[in-house]
Amino acid sequence: MQLLRLGNIGEERPAVRTDDGRLFDLSSLTSDTGGDINGAFLANDGIGRVRAAVTDGGLPALDDPGDGSALRIGAPIARPTAVLCIGQNYAAHAAESGSPPPDTPILFFKHPNTVVGPYDDVRIPRVAEKTDWEVELGVVIGKRVRYLDSPEQALDHVAGYVVSNDVSERAFQQEQSGGQWSKGKCAETFNPLGPWLVPADEVTPGKLGLRSYVNGDVRQDSTTTDMIFDVAYLIWHLSQYLVLEPGDLLNTGTPQGVALSGRFPYLQVGDVMELEIDGLGRQRQRLVEA
Repeated sequence: MQLLRLGNIGEERPAVRTDDGRLFDLSSLTSDTGGDINGAFLANDGIGRVRAAVTDGGLPALDDPGDGSALRIGAPIARPTAVLCIGQNYAAHAAESGSPPPDTPILFFKHPNTVVGPYDDVRIPRVAEKTDWEVELGVVIGKRVRYLDSPEQALDHVAGYVVSNDVSERAFQQEQSGGQWSKGKCAETFNPLGPWLVPADEVTPGKLGLRSYVNGDVRQDSTTTDMIFDVAYLIWHLSQYLVLEPGDLLNTGTPQGVALSGRFPYLQVGDVMELEIDGLGRQRQRLVEA
């Protein structure tokens, strides 16, 4: 099944689409957690309660097919409390960046307000020079994570997986900030997310194909098998340094094929990005002026 949020910005309502394409309103299940798919909902066995309600047949049906034809599709989780990102986590991407593979995960942060819907426009900052795309496997935390004993405990704390676009302004990231990565990552709209959240037990995170396109041309085409640090290791590692809360988003790194490599031009106003991950859906954004 797929959890999603439908409606205009600020007016999204939670929904679920079943494997046979039926769409149901989840408002009755989120009323006690702020009326949305958020950390409180996920921590309160939200996904399990959705499954039970679908099986029982007690949810009201929605007419919109969930493809944006009738209602806008928003980010599948309400504004996360934190967006944590891992840099250079694919061997081939580290190589194209001119760096050796890291021996420990590289962590940076994005502002939570960068998260937008999967089909929303992306705004190029006014003084941007090198705006770049990055298809990433996004991990949504479902249980509080603190000082895990081993990576084997980690995946039990994952609510689900999602397509994430870690849009980056490389001039801000590398040339204008003295290497402060987050300055190149936090512009408004710089994290399209979705179109939906797939529960963790329906996904094998280490065996997913992921691709990106610009104006219809392939840019990235890789698999999560090229990750240097897998999802379980990343969550365990981070838990030794910080506490992950339900609803947090973890972007796990991007594969080779970004503009930073020098193989492709950077993004311009009017360009169209498309990103997809096997089983997690496809998103599309148009680049506009900020």
